[in-house]
Amino acid sequence: MTVAETEPSVRRLILVGGVVQGVGFRPFVHTLATDLGLAGLVANGPTGARIEIEGPGRSVTRFCRRLLTDAPALAEISTVETAELPPTGGTGFTITSTTTGAGSTMVPPDTATCDACLAELADSEDRRHRHPFITCTGCGPRFTVTTSMPYDRSATTMAGFPLCGDCATEYTCPSDRRFHAQPVACWSCGPRLRLTGPRSCEDRAALVEARRLLAAGAVVAVKGLGGYHLICDATAPRTVAELRRRKGRGSKPFAVMVADTETASLLGHVGPAERSVLSGRERPIVLIRRRSSSPLADQVCPRCPDVGVMLPYTPVHHLLLGLPGDTAGPVALVVTSGNVSGEPLVTEDGEALSRLRGLADAWLWHDRSISVACDDSVVRVRADGSVLPLRRSRGFVPSRIRLPVPVRPVLAVGGDLKNTLCLAEGESAWLSGHVGDMGSPSGTQALERADCHLRILTGVAPALVAADRHPGYRSAAWAHRYGRPVQLVQHHHAHVVSAMTEHCVREPVLGVAFDGTGYGDDGAVWGGEILHAGLSGFRRLAHLAYVPLPGGDAAVRNPYRMALSHLRSAGIAWTGDLPCAAAAGDHELNLLEKQLQRGVQCVPTSSMGRLFDAVSSLAGLCHRVDHEAQAAVELEAAALAVGEVDSGYPFRLDRPADLLTAVVADLRAGAPSQVIAARFHVAVADAVRAACLTARRHTGVSKVVLTGGVFANRLLDRLCDTTLNEAGFTVLRHSVVPPGDGGLSLGQAVIAARIGND
Repeated sequence: MTVAETEPSVRRLILVGGVVQGVGFRPFVHTLATDLGLAGLVANGPTGARIEIEGPGRSVTRFCRRLLTDAPALAEISTVETAELPPTGGTGFTITSTTTGAGSTMVPPDTATCDACLAELADSEDRRHRHPFITCTGCGPRFTVTTSMPYDRSATTMAGFPLCGDCATEYTCPSDRRFHAQPVACWSCGPRLRLTGPRSCEDRAALVEARRLLAAGAVVAVKGLGGYHLICDATAPRTVAELRRRKGRGSKPFAVMVADTETASLLGHVGPAERSVLSGRERPIVLIRRRSSSPLADQVCPRCPDVGVMLPYTPVHHLLLGLPGDTAGPVALVVTSGNVSGEPLVTEDGEALSRLRGLADAWLWHDRSISVACDDSVVRVRADGSVLPLRRSRGFVPSRIRLPVPVRPVLAVGGDLKNTLCLAEGESAWLSGHVGDMGSPSGTQALERADCHLRILTGVAPALVAADRHPGYRSAAWAHRYGRPVQLVQHHHAHVVSAMTEHCVREPVLGVAFDGTGYGDDGAVWGGEILHAGLSGFRRLAHLAYVPLPGGDAAVRNPYRMALSHLRSAGIAWTGDLPCAAAAGDHELNLLEKQLQRGVQCVPTSSMGRLFDAVSSLAGLCHRVDHEAQAAVELEAAALAVGEVDSGYPFRLDRPADLLTAVVADLRAGAPSQVIAARFHVAVADAVRAACLTARRHTGVSKVVLTGGVFANRLLDRLCDTTLNEAGFTVLRHSVVPPGDGGLSLGQAVIAARIGND
């Protein structure tokens, strides 16, 4: 008789919290228990996974240890609670579900099709050969198909597709890769793929026709995981130009999709870090430096040094790009959001046919509904290999963000641009996918849908709503209609706390918050701020000197207006040799002079984003914009083209006149715009260093946060990080949420929930 046979049995209750649904966790537990000869059950429930495990004490201990060390790759265990139960003497191990109880757990983000599924997709002998919805426990849709909790097939948009016999066998077999994979499907059980257009067809024929249309220069609306995309041949100039015209895109860059990292390297510079991010399971759009020899049409990313590249993340993408043996098609596809610019992503099939009419030539869609919109994520890889998120959405949401302090249940509604929501409770926060701009009724509808979905998944019932202090924000107006107490939060304080939260920092920091627009406590437009900030309060230590913002949005759309405003504030005449004056013309110069003299529609601003606009125009680079940050991006591109410069311009935040005088002197001396751009970037980094040194002397704080949309600029981000580190500061930069308004709601949630608690 063995020791195990003589050892008394124990039965243990194990409650596991975190991302343990939709990741193959229950099949993993079943296999582990069976391997160890243990009895019991595992169930999905509102709080995560409930396990009852029974057998010899040492085997149960081994089970508990391996539960943590051997968990599936997609699982994220945040809590484990145990309790002893009386043994029942049962045999065998079962998988079940429970819908009783209260609490919160999470499904994982949608993930890219795994290698095992891709092998089956390309295998002509496999029953899922070319199946556009192939998936398993390790890949595929999760967040965008889940309609309620706990996570089971009946709680997803797959509920209307009964499993065929073969799929049901796989689903119930513990040793199968698709054991309890909720989105599992095949050609027999659906969903069905359809093409609507000049020629309507289904399934395999639909994909063949879609590839033919793309090769012939058509624009095809394709239903993805989190919404519709507009797709076309990225190497065809006329096609890309036509898509740009139809979408009202202006010159804003398009993202492109290619089959693999080798093809991506033909488009731009792909180092080991970029290669890893491109091919990771999140599959974001990665901004890489464009090659001059790229086969892309110039219309893909005009006047932009970067191109946004992603690899296929669904079976449909792989099939559109072509499997081995397929007729050659476009080497790269434009893949852009299915909407008119400025509107939310289209997710409903009927809506796609109406809202995308005139934009698309054909529709490739299917009959599985999308539970919530989820746009593609966008990131940049820094020189040190770290990732800077610019849009955090598909592949990353709804991953839990750990908070540095516990908070009461709160919903934060973000801003009006690049909107995201945040739900938080205890030491956990969850962000929605990218909602977008709030300038239309459809934007509000998207906000409401994201809120409802996130509350269902997390189980958080907010007792408080946080919003921006801007009196004109639609998101704040929506917060006031929500039916809960509203706490207004200052914009730049929220930016700083979002970065503090990422790094689990509790103690006060020096916050460098640079962006384009944020409502200030004095009614001015802030955006060039040095703050001494904690989790529930801040003090403004320094800021960029105020200048008038002539005409509000008109100054944002026309950077030459900001250049002229800055010149006037610096006492520099508007002479005809200055590019910004030439761009305005005599008539507008006269009108603008009168406007500035009288102060009509000239709210003061300390915005660093607007200073970037001003210098971009002053250097002759960009006088008018049709998308956000265009002038600043072109200024950064010029600076990167020249490389290192010996020194920057003289610049103090409270005295920008010295900077502007030096820029004008360089212009009149014939300095190239690239040199002016490079010296300006160095000047801003030097000014940040000087301001932080002064702040450290007054506060004793040596930890600096770099935040705000201006720090999407990789050159400024690197220069500030380098010069501050050299001065002995600890520098915290964003790597979880965007530095811009896409990360605003995280900071709002923490601040609002902490006010009155510290």
